[in-house]
Order: sequence, then structure tokens, then C-alpha cells
Amino acid sequence: MRRDLHVPRAAPILGAFAAMGTRRLAIGNLGLGGLADDLLGGLDRLREQAGSAFDPTLRLGVTGLAGAGKTVFITALVASLISRDRMRLLGAEAEGRIEAVMLRPQPDPDLPRFAFEAHMAVLGATPPHWPESTRSVSQIRVAIRHRPRGILAGLAGPVTLNLDIVDYPGEWLLDLPLIEQDYDEWATGALAAAASPARRDHAAGWRGALAATDPAGPHDEAAAERLAEAYRGYLAACRAAGLSALAPGRFLMPGELAGSPALTFAPLPRPEGGAPRGSLYAEMRARFDAYRRVVAKPFFRNHFARLDRQVVLIDALGALADGPRALADLTASMGETLAAFRHGRPGWLDRITGARRIDRILFAASKADHLHHAQHARLARLVETMLAEAARRAAFRGARTRGMAIAAIRATAEQEVTEKGRSVGLVRGVRARDGREVAIYPGALPEEPGALMAAAEAARPGDAPADWPDMRYATLDFAPPRWPEGSGPPHLRLDQALDFLIGDRLE
Repeated sequence: MRRDLHVPRAAPILGAFAAMGTRRLAIGNLGLGGLADDLLGGLDRLREQAGSAFDPTLRLGVTGLAGAGKTVFITALVASLISRDRMRLLGAEAEGRIEAVMLRPQPDPDLPRFAFEAHMAVLGATPPHWPESTRSVSQIRVAIRHRPRGILAGLAGPVTLNLDIVDYPGEWLLDLPLIEQDYDEWATGALAAAASPARRDHAAGWRGALAATDPAGPHDEAAAERLAEAYRGYLAACRAAGLSALAPGRFLMPGELAGSPALTFAPLPRPEGGAPRGSLYAEMRARFDAYRRVVAKPFFRNHFARLDRQVVLIDALGALADGPRALADLTASMGETLAAFRHGRPGWLDRITGARRIDRILFAASKADHLHHAQHARLARLVETMLAEAARRAAFRGARTRGMAIAAIRATAEQEVTEKGRSVGLVRGVRARDGREVAIYPGALPEEPGALMAAAEAARPGDAPADWPDMRYATLDFAPPRWPEGSGPPHLRLDQALDFLIGDRLE
């Protein structure tokens, strides 16, 4: 009997319909429309289970806010798997058990394919460029043919694991916490955040428009558009300042929803006498509810509820360079976002119903090549500290987590110099803006990240603590390197990252 064949039993078939109730718990009460969506979702899972009867499939979500390096990570991961010459710490490759890796057709007809070839062409151009950031959801399937371990491996023969890698715009990720909020709760929190010391200057224009608005007054579309545009400008100003809490995410990256009523709302204070029907407040509340129903909930249901493994990319160096409030804001935003995911080891009910949980999560500090290797352990500890609460929640539910400092494509080399009798570690690379080779001292991270996080929380706007690490040079934009055709890109710990994420499925 072939090891890679499996005949699905009746339980998953019945479970595809039973899973409708399970999904309602995950995304809230959706009403009649939600019931229909649940039915379709159950059928989708049944289709996936039938397809995976022959070739097992693992769905990997690459998540992170804008600028964290998701596109580069996926491109490098696929290129490295295909060539495998730089994947020595991927266990199955080190043991010689991977026979071949190839791209397969896009499994989901309603999702764009990740533009792997186009991104590789940009990286290999003269001069090379980094690919553009993620603009929409996309996916790519990589088939890994390998020989399993164990005494029966010779009898079973090689098997194939389909690795489906899914990319998401970072801005859209910020919508996940909205799923469980109503308009009053969201508006109260948004108004309080805009009045905070870190944001009130950025919110001046929007708060001015808000002061001239009567929420209990009759709805006027021109007024609604002005408020929505002012709120969008406020979010854009926060993003330019390095802040991360920018929901609703589609305000900054609307996609096909640009100009629609679903994006024409803003937080308003609740009128003291209540919100009469037809008032501006009532209309804003209705549009927020429509945004949750039409945008946020389907996005979660169609993509995030189907993940098996997750990479969380964090640009901690960029946040450090932007100052204490940026680091605190990034930490809070990622913590709220990760709370929306279904983390944990799948239980017996999940196996019966076909519901999925994320049972391995890699918290990865990206762009580690911008620091000397002596700083990498500190960078990994910083990310682990930032996401400690999310890691504790996931571990309590049975998921495995790990923190790591990586560079999906290494753009620098290291250099040692002696200054005043002591050795100093530099990084050297080609500066993207002018093509000049430069060597820099990128700065040093503190040994104790907990103290750094406490200082970020306590810092006043525009006033960094005296011992705050100066990471301006660590965010220098280095050009991508060149590497031999047919080889994988140079990287830092990409093979270790992949071994943690899928190594057990290659056993």
C-alpha cells in the first residue's frame, strides 16, 4: 500500500457540514448571509480534504505589516526550495531525502498567483531592484517530492507535500481585530487613540473636521465623504511617522473598494441623546457594520481560517529607528492582530469537522543582515519580547512558537575593524540610491529587551530615552545582491526557518 495514498472516511464528509457551527464561533454571528457563507465554507473544506487524499497539503501564511519583507521572503523561499543549494539546515535536504521541488498550478482559481517569476526578474535585472510590496492577496503552490523516514520508507516510496504559500497586504491584516468589535467600541477606541500624545498632532485636521460635525444631525453624503477623507489623511500621517495601528486597513490600500460607501465612514462620538434613525452617526455605524460584513469577515474566513502554519515578519529595526512610540505601537498592533488567529494544536473535533488551526508560528525579525551577526541573538530576543503575550496564548493552546532573526535575501557582508584597541563589527553593502558600496556601524541593541519595551511605553512623544539605541544606519536601503543563475539567493537562517515550519511534514 502506497504511503502517499489515503482514502477519506465518512467523518470528514459529515464534518464539512458540522464545521459550520464551529466557524460561527470563530467569526461571530453573521445572520442568514453568514449561514450561507458557512455552508459554502463547509463545502470548500470538503473539496480540500478530497484533494489532499492523494497529495498532502500544508497551507503557510506569511503575515506582517507593511514593509516587513513578505514579498522578498516568499520569493526567496520558493527560489531556495527549487535550487536547494543553500538549504543545508533544512533537515530533509541535509539527509538527502528531497528528490525534487517544482511549482504547480495555482490551487485556488479565485486567487491571483504570486508573481514569483516577475519578482525574480526584478531581482536579476541590471541593476537589481527589490520587488514591489504586496498589493493584494496572492498564492503559490510548491510541490516537494521527498522520501519519508523510518523502516517503512523503502516500501512506501517517495511522497509529495504541496506547500501552499499565501501572501497578504500588511494593511489588510489590521482589519482582523475589527471582526469582534461593534461601531461604538471601535469609535471609542479610535477617538481615544487620536487624542493620545503620540497621535494628536497627526489627528489635528481630522479632529478639526470632527469638531464642526453634529453626529446626531441628519446624514449628509458630502459631510460623510469629508470626514472619511480627513480620517484617511490622519491614518496616512500616522503611517509616515512610523506608527502601526492604522485600521481600517482598506482606508490606506482600498483595492477594488476605492470610492465605495463601505470605505466612507469615520469614528464619531456617540450622541448623548442617542442616534436617531437617518442621523450621520446611524449611517456611519451602518457603514462600519457593512465593512465588517463585506470586507473583514470574508477576508478572515476565506484566508486566515484556512492556515496550518504561520510566519510573522517584524521590521523591529525600522520601528526602533522611528522611536519609542513606533516600537510600542507596532507591539500593540501585532498583539491585537495575532489574537484573531486560530492558534493551537488541532483537537479531535477539529479533525472530525475539518476545521484548521495554526500549530506552528515563527516570529521572525526581518532584515537581520543590516546588523553584525553578534547582534542577531539580541534582535531575536527583542521580537520574542514584543510578541510574548501572543506566544503564551498560542503555546497554551498547544501551538509551537519560535523567535528568529533572519534575512530572506542577504544584501550585506560583514567586516571587522579595530578602533581604540577594540574590535567593531560593521556591515558592508551597495547603497540602493546611488550604487555606492558603503560600510557602516549599524548600532547595537541592548542585552535586555524588556527594559527597552518598558522605556518605549513610558516615553513621551518626540522624546527618546537617553540610552535609546540609534538604529538609523541599520535601516539603510541596501541594493539586492547578485547570485549565480540556478543557485538560490544568499540568506540568513532561511533554511532553519523552513525546517521549523515544515520539517515535521517531511519526516
